[in-house]
Amino acid sequence: MSDTRLKSPEFVSFLHEAESFHISLTEEQQVKFLHYMDLMLEWNQKINLTAITDFHDILTLHFLDSLALAKYENLSQKSKIADIGTGAGFPGIPLAIAFPELQILLLDSLNKRVNFLNEVINRLGLQNCTAVQSRAEDGARQTTYREKFDLVTSRAVASLSPLCEYCLPYAKIGGKFYAYKSLKTEEECSNSSAAIQILGGKIQHIYSVYPQDSERKRTLVCIEKIKPTPNKYPRKAGTPVKKPL
Repeated sequence: MSDTRLKSPEFVSFLHEAESFHISLTEEQQVKFLHYMDLMLEWNQKINLTAITDFHDILTLHFLDSLALAKYENLSQKSKIADIGTGAGFPGIPLAIAFPELQILLLDSLNKRVNFLNEVINRLGLQNCTAVQSRAEDGARQTTYREKFDLVTSRAVASLSPLCEYCLPYAKIGGKFYAYKSLKTEEECSNSSAAIQILGGKIQHIYSVYPQDSERKRTLVCIEKIKPTPNKYPRKAGTPVKKPL
């Protein structure tokens, strides 16, 4: 039996907005989004995954927000993406559902969240996803991951300087790091410009996903990887936040 939520005004609006990001979802993909939501809400009763639990809010503030990357990058071509500090799987899992040709690494430091992610991957049959438990600093020192990804994403709450130290080492030369940010983006970029240069990056663009008068505030800071990250970065766990570059 078809899930009646697929015909709800909230879900229809979600599909229309996804189309504005150049994403057309099959019914199978639509069902996967709802299944993902159900699993997240089920696990949220056991572990802290999200404070956002309303149907409409999950569709807009989690799913659409994650898919916004497709507005600025052509994701229909095969690419390797590393989602650092993925938490409940954002933006990695929505991107994996919408673009099965992508290969996505979901990296998180907490085992309980990785267990959740593995259940989502298995239950939804996401063969293009791998969930790994690791601190960002440790994963970036592994040759398997260092400078191997076309795109790196993070919706983490850290300020831009430590976030770049965590994430830029994963991007290959010519690749990009997209930091999902909300407020004070230009100020953060200005304060982080020296750190970004040290880490081998260059701010390419700051995208405002929604109009300025929208209630939703989301910017994507696109940082291009133009040279290798020096081997001493990232520094040991905790240092990037305590002593930003």
